[in-house]
Amino acid sequence: MHLKMANKHGGFVVGTGDLSEMALGWCTFNGDPMSMYNVNNSIPKTLVKYLIEWYARFNCTNDGLSKTLLDIIDTPISPELLPSDGKKVVQKTESTVGPYEVIDFFIYHLMRNKFSKHKMFFLAKKAFSGVYSEEELLNYYNNFIIWLLRKK
Repeated sequence: MHLKMANKHGGFVVGTGDLSEMALGWCTFNGDPMSMYNVNNSIPKTLVKYLIEWYARFNCTNDGLSKTLLDIIDTPISPELLPSDGKKVVQKTESTVGPYEVIDFFIYHLMRNKFSKHKMFFLAKKAFSGVYSEEELLNYYNNFIIWLLRKK
């Protein structure tokens, strides 16, 4: 529908899918993959959130827009495929795929550095010491690899 409307009015569809979603295949069908331009496709979700928060706090001159952007940042990430009661999000992406800060860490070191599982896990233990246990990190890594393998 979006493509049809864009073509009808001489416009184009800009997708919001980011590197994290694309790498995991965690995209909205007929939304992110069907967009004409995915402007966030090469940046991880954690960077998207950081940039939006930075703009809202330090560069935005419109208080209403700043408040809205910060509200978006504070809302748990969700594909919103399940109905909510209007007060709380009932489906949280990170409950399924793991914390994006960890997922993005693995994506970076796998794609940019081609590090082995052992090296990535060693670095993750150092980077997230005191935040996540070794068991949690191993679970997040294994889930990450499973998500990647599903795409093949």
